[in-house]
Amino acid sequence: MRAIIIDDEASSRNALLQKILTHCAAVKVIAECEDGEQGIAAIEKEKPDIVFLDVEMPRMNGFIMLQQLQYKNFELIFTTAYDHYAISAIRFSALDYLVKPIEANELISAVQRAAEKRKQQPQSNLIENLLYNIAEEKELNNRIAIPSMEGLFFISIAHIIFLEAEGNYTVIYTSGDKKHTVPKTLKEFEDLLPARFFIRIHHSHIINKKEVLRYIKGEGGQVVMKNGTVLGVSRRRKEEFLKAALNGL
Repeated sequence: MRAIIIDDEASSRNALLQKILTHCAAVKVIAECEDGEQGIAAIEKEKPDIVFLDVEMPRMNGFIMLQQLQYKNFELIFTTAYDHYAISAIRFSALDYLVKPIEANELISAVQRAAEKRKQQPQSNLIENLLYNIAEEKELNNRIAIPSMEGLFFISIAHIIFLEAEGNYTVIYTSGDKKHTVPKTLKEFEDLLPARFFIRIHHSHIINKKEVLRYIKGEGGQVVMKNGTVLGVSRRRKEEFLKAALNGL
């Protein structure tokens, strides 16, 4: 894969280049850019297969650079020195990122995932979804990328009522009495969805706090969701749930 590195720090560009040369024989770096303006020019000219893009750059950060691009049909791997708010939007959009200093095994895994995705979903869809999420002021309006047999589809997390574990799959119940079976574990969604809005009440269920209608007392108790579904709260998660309820969920 033909690659472009975009990072304002020469030391970071060189460190990544050396790791690619050492560990990723299938990747050829065709350009290195020190800012967003250079990055745009290189991408539009070279039409790369993969771009390593620094999130934090002066004048034009990685997100602003993406907004100004015409050509977006490449695999995108963000690089950042910080595990901050932007990571959530990147993960929601099913895009990849590496935290500096970049570990060789993480780089190898990210490149392998990029190679697989290159054969499937057009990356431009994922980038557009990321830009949509970044543009939203309220986190609850973000959309999550869901894999399907045909590729990917996008669900606003505000429309999720609850999620249910089904082995190594998760069933997502959304507004309009729809459900989607996804090849991801409930634990993966627990890590992905914002804790401000979602809470795990049982080993089998994660709920959208804003979709809770009422709580019924019991050993663990039960929650009644706005769509009428009744779900059990496990004993060990009862205290956490009631604490959230007392704080207004």
